[in-house]
Amino acid sequence: MNISILVVDDEPNLRQLLRRMLELGGFRVVEAEDGVDALTKLNHLMPHLIILDVMMPDLDGVTLCKMLRNNPRYADLPIIMLSGKTQFPAVQAGLEAGANRYLCKPITMDELIQNVRELLPAPLLNA
Repeated sequence: MNISILVVDDEPNLRQLLRRMLELGGFRVVEAEDGVDALTKLNHLMPHLIILDVMMPDLDGVTLCKMLRNNPRYADLPIIMLSGKTQFPAVQAGLEAGANRYLCKPITMDELIQNVRELLPAPLLNA
């Protein structure tokens, strides 16, 4: 499987944990340390899916998600928001920004991989 996922989170330990989970699931992972870094990396790559933290310095996940949805290149790119903010208004804001899923931290490997697989097109998973 040659599916790439961009993981955007300002916490290095969590990025490393997510990387390990996703790599064990058979995915290639590119990391970005915040929203600004993600935009820079997106100039050079086109991932199949983005996992996006909500609370980050400089450019938060909700704002980044809105920016991506307003760009035709990324308008249909699957985005999973992963956050410690579990209250309904935070979930609603993430989904209204254009996220396909809003998942809460902490997350299990099985839950993460299942949600990623559900958002990716079947032909891509079966290639």
